[in-house]
Amino acid sequence: MPGVSEPVSKSRYKRVLLKLSGEALLGEKGFGISTDVLNQIASEIRRVLDLGLQLAIVVGGGNIFRGVSQSANGMDRSTADYMGMLATVMNAVAIQDATERVGIATRVQSAIEIRQLAEPYIRRRAVRHLEKDRVVIFAAGTGNPFFTTDTAAALRGMEIGADVLLKATKVDGVYDSDPVKNPDARRYRTVSFDDVIQKNIRVMDSTAFALCRDNKLPIIVFNMTREGNIERVIAGESVGTTISNDVKTQFAEE
Repeated sequence: MPGVSEPVSKSRYKRVLLKLSGEALLGEKGFGISTDVLNQIASEIRRVLDLGLQLAIVVGGGNIFRGVSQSANGMDRSTADYMGMLATVMNAVAIQDATERVGIATRVQSAIEIRQLAEPYIRRRAVRHLEKDRVVIFAAGTGNPFFTTDTAAALRGMEIGADVLLKATKVDGVYDSDPVKNPDARRYRTVSFDDVIQKNIRVMDSTAFALCRDNKLPIIVFNMTREGNIERVIAGESVGTTISNDVKTQFAEE
C-alpha cells in the first residue's frame, strides 16, 4: 500500500501510549468491527514491537456506542457513558484476539470490573506487564462517566510513564481549519500547546489536552489508515503533527 516505509531498526521511544478511536476499527463498515482493520493493526503492532519498545493502547468505543451519540439521545448521561465503556471493552478484547493470533502477549485491563474478560486496572500490574514486553490494552475509559477515552489515554499515559501519546485518527494530522470544508487548510508539522489553545484548535477534549500540557506529555496526531505509519511515527519520522511544549509552530510545507 502507498506510504509504507522501509523497515527501521530502532524506536525513538521506550514506552508509548497509542490511542485508537473506535471509529478507526470500522474500516469500510458502517457499524461494528472490521476484521481487516484488526489484522492490519495486529501486523503493525508486531512490527513496532520488534523495534524494542513497550506499548500500551487505549481504545474508544464509537464504532459501537458513544454516550454523546445520537443513539443515546434522551438517555441519562451516566447510563449512556457506562454503555460506551462496555463498547470499549468489546473493542479491547477484539484487538487482544487479533494480536495474540500473531504471537503477541497481550493483557486487557478494564477500569470497570469484568473479570471473565479483563483484569481490573492496577497501575503497578500494568507497568509490570509492559516490562515483560506484553502489550497492555486499557478498556472502559477512566471508569467514570463524563470523561472521554481521550482523557483516559492522557491519564493512563502519565500513570505508566509513557514518553509520548500517539493519537491515531483518519486524518493526516492537525490543520489550521477543517480540511473537509476548506481545501486550502494547512497541516501543522509541529505546534506548541500554547498555540493550540490560543488558536482554539480542536485536537482532543480540553481535559485530556490540559493533562498532557501540564504534565509535559507530547502528542502526535497521525493517520493510522496508511499502512506503516505507526512504525514511522515511533521511529521518529516526520509523520502527522507533533504537539509539545518544546516545539515551534511550523506548517508541514515549511
